[in-house]
Amino acid sequence: MKYLHIASTLAMVSGTLAQRTFTVYNGCPFTIWPAMFTAPGGNAPAYTTGWAANAYTAVSFSVPDNWTSGRIWARRDCDFSTNPGPNSCLDGGCNGGLVCDPTTGTGVPPASLAEFTLGGTTGLDYYDVSLVDGYNLPISINNNVGCGIADCPVDLGPNCPAAIQGPYDSTGFPVGCKSACEANLDGDPSNSPNCCTGSYSTPATCPSSGVEYYTYFKDNCPNSYCYAYDESSGTAIFTCDASLNADYTVTFCPPPS
Repeated sequence: MKYLHIASTLAMVSGTLAQRTFTVYNGCPFTIWPAMFTAPGGNAPAYTTGWAANAYTAVSFSVPDNWTSGRIWARRDCDFSTNPGPNSCLDGGCNGGLVCDPTTGTGVPPASLAEFTLGGTTGLDYYDVSLVDGYNLPISINNNVGCGIADCPVDLGPNCPAAIQGPYDSTGFPVGCKSACEANLDGDPSNSPNCCTGSYSTPATCPSSGVEYYTYFKDNCPNSYCYAYDESSGTAIFTCDASLNADYTVTFCPPPS
């Protein structure tokens, strides 16, 4: 999963008791099920790791300003009554059902991710919208101090190339667009230019030009993180001066930019 890679490249954070306010807003005209996961040792927020969000509703909660390797995403078309596990949603489902398991509930791809590491020895917040695990909803990360907006405000499902499109809802509408890695297009995920693994496990050996359909994601959502080494694009990871104590808003189905 991509957060393991990002965790190794972002600065470690110093201990503090300060808090930030995060807001998760559902701008979609249908119910979604947001979820949250923190990598081990990442100072997890004291808030539920999964909840239902009706259309046009928001929740706000406190997050430690030394939150490390955290992610927020949303699930679509869920039914937890008969199968309360990772397959209880068409995409984004997690171990645990509605409330994701705090140690293994990372979410089933494809899923659009909002990723955060706050504070740090460099004095910066790092954040990004990641499509490395594929796409399932338009998403944006905004803040209250004027730092940059990371986003993918486009519905990538309908025009997603056939080889990576899906899953589909009961009407046949595509509610996801897989990454080339997740779709296993080259047949060997352990040694794959699409996954940046094996002999392709460095930025030099895994350029974006070798990742199938990279341009579909990046051209439509230039302010997002679209493959394992997308830092080189210059529009993948955003930073904000930690001393500004930014509060962040994650919006699903934001207005088109």
